[in-house]
Amino acid sequence: MKRTRSELRWNPILEEWVAIATHRQNRPQMPENYCPFCPGSGKVPDDYNVYIYPNDFPTFSLSSPKPENRRPNLYKVKKSVGVCDVVLYHPDHLMTLADMEIPRIVELIGLWSMRFQKLGEREEIKYVFIFENKGDVIGVTMPHPHGQIYAFPYIPPVIERELKSAKGYVKRKPNCLFCDILNEEKREGKRKIVENRSFFAFIPFFARYPYEVHIMSKNHVLTLLDFSENMIEDFAHILKIVLQKYDNLFGFSFPYMMVMHQAPTDGKDYSFYHFHVEFYPPYRSREKLKYLAGCEMGAGTFINDTLPEERAQELREISIRSDGS
Repeated sequence: MKRTRSELRWNPILEEWVAIATHRQNRPQMPENYCPFCPGSGKVPDDYNVYIYPNDFPTFSLSSPKPENRRPNLYKVKKSVGVCDVVLYHPDHLMTLADMEIPRIVELIGLWSMRFQKLGEREEIKYVFIFENKGDVIGVTMPHPHGQIYAFPYIPPVIERELKSAKGYVKRKPNCLFCDILNEEKREGKRKIVENRSFFAFIPFFARYPYEVHIMSKNHVLTLLDFSENMIEDFAHILKIVLQKYDNLFGFSFPYMMVMHQAPTDGKDYSFYHFHVEFYPPYRSREKLKYLAGCEMGAGTFINDTLPEERAQELREISIRSDGS
């Protein structure tokens, strides 16, 4: 009989936690004529705009069981404490974030902010990670428009590396690393996609994916909670423009991973960090996908088959509706 296990296991080689969640193996592929996220399913309200839905197969849980006793040795283990939310963007099953009206995206940002604050106030939560996986090629099993929020009991390794580099940079120079990257991208202009009062979108000089876009706040802010009303509105607009450009690039609804990088919620000083969003689309051309193979996964070195400046120009020249709606 297979055992159900939910725990964190320490990798002493890479010095990072791996989440074991065997119950997630039972996640269903959605039947053609049923969606739990659609009104009328019995799982969600019959009428909603944006909505938080508790993940049915969470990696982390506040009621995570205590792991089996192990003698103190090389392999550490601890409880997989945390929260996993599904964030429903819209009741319309065929809607996407790119197609949503600006007021609805503003409402979504408000929900992100509210949940970020509420989860971040919990003592056991050290990092709140907001993200979206979109598209079959990403592995999405529920096509209804939604993202996710994972509340971690530790700071994830990618964020930890960013914090380390940003903290080291500000010690060498009295500047924010991300502010300097932003200023360099604005100065060169060759990798710019679009900008508005509060945000700047670009393909970074060091892009790993051909159409990898970063959105960075022009003001030095740490989290969504630092946004003014104008910033919320501007964030909604630039999200929509970037995603419309993606959809218009090859003439189909573009798959991507969207990840939001914010300061941790463990109460420490992260004034050297900087809010930004990163998009990782898997397509490198209309017919070809960017696969992560031996060099990327085994050595940690990404190979970009394209030139960021050329891909940025391509996206920059993609037209969208002038009202951004």
